[in-house]
Amino acid sequence: MEAYGKILLIAMPVFLLLVLFEKWYGWYKGNDTVSNMDMISSLTSGVTNVTKDVLGLSVVVYSYGWMVNHLAIVHVKSGIWMYAIAFLVLDFAGYWIHRLAHSVNFFWNNHIIHHSSEEYNLACALRQSIAVFVKIYAVLLLPAALLGVPEEVIAIVAPLHLFIQFWYHTRHIHKMGILEKIIVTPSHHRVHHAINPEYIDKNFSEVFIIWDQLFGTFQPELPGVEAVYGVTIPVKTWNPVKINFKHIVLLCRDAWRAQNWKDKFQLWFRPTGWRPQDVSEKYPLEKISDVYHFEKYTTPVPPGFHAWCWMQLIMLLLFISYLFGNLAAIGSPQMYVYGLFIFIFVYAMTSLMDGNKNAVYWELLKLIMGFYFIITKGSWFGCEWQTQSINSLLTIYFLLSVIVVCYFNGKMKTDKH
Repeated sequence: MEAYGKILLIAMPVFLLLVLFEKWYGWYKGNDTVSNMDMISSLTSGVTNVTKDVLGLSVVVYSYGWMVNHLAIVHVKSGIWMYAIAFLVLDFAGYWIHRLAHSVNFFWNNHIIHHSSEEYNLACALRQSIAVFVKIYAVLLLPAALLGVPEEVIAIVAPLHLFIQFWYHTRHIHKMGILEKIIVTPSHHRVHHAINPEYIDKNFSEVFIIWDQLFGTFQPELPGVEAVYGVTIPVKTWNPVKINFKHIVLLCRDAWRAQNWKDKFQLWFRPTGWRPQDVSEKYPLEKISDVYHFEKYTTPVPPGFHAWCWMQLIMLLLFISYLFGNLAAIGSPQMYVYGLFIFIFVYAMTSLMDGNKNAVYWELLKLIMGFYFIITKGSWFGCEWQTQSINSLLTIYFLLSVIVVCYFNGKMKTDKH
């Protein structure tokens, strides 16, 4: 956990700079593909995901370490080949986990957040799930376990494999010649994120496109068929916490409402989007029927709101950076309480972006938690640098944040009327 947190302290500012560079480049070229609200929603989603991962809030069905210890037939010698095998096996496993997420109702909930944006840009790559509580990923790493690739090697290669998938989430890079036949390119992945009938549920590969070519799921980007992004049942919110559990809530409701007991059970394992007929007829969902003519989700906001959102995002990144840089000092269970504070921060912030009237109450909860930490601990989770100044600044920030949120919340409700 602590090592991953240190890696993220370096990776987060790099990703943020690349996201901002893409925003500037699009503006410079007259083709801005980055909506401000959508970008902030994506960035907050990334924060919730890395918080969950660093705190280890998931259960592994079979750990990779157990498989190596009990199933290894040989042990590959340490060197470049060991890392190459680890990378290839991770990519193979990634293809099947990815494909499974698109194919089965239950697993789609773990992936919907990544496809929820109706734009396509680098920030979208940061929309990663917080809803994966049970991991079966290690089971698919069996080939590496049989070859005796150490767990430590997988731990090093896995973040690298994940970070490599960031770069191709862009509309500014077109076809890449011979590389189109070898690796996943922006063109390939634009197809994957599209909801066009020609493109949907294609190109599941993560680094090497060979898996789609081998297993019949490859689809090139077609001339004259521009990709349209999002999900066919729009999420209609900027709140990443809501998006993460939107599909599982739907499945629970459908299971409760279904009259047939067989339907109550099988809907979890049927193809993504399947609903019992009686439920579908009685409780129809708003679904995009014409991908070329639908209104993207947006919320009208008063002057100054975007600047406030960026200020909140900066504060969020400062809070999360302190957590990742001081995991050992904060310790357990305090780091989990800190993680809860981060989630409430994101929920309050993005609820305001939606114009939700309850945003004020979430902001008040954030203030109460902040004051509680400062008063009971005497400092912000053991921060010893300029303690009194930090406490005073945080107190001012929490109070100011509630006042500003009340102001904008009132303005946004007035504008709706």
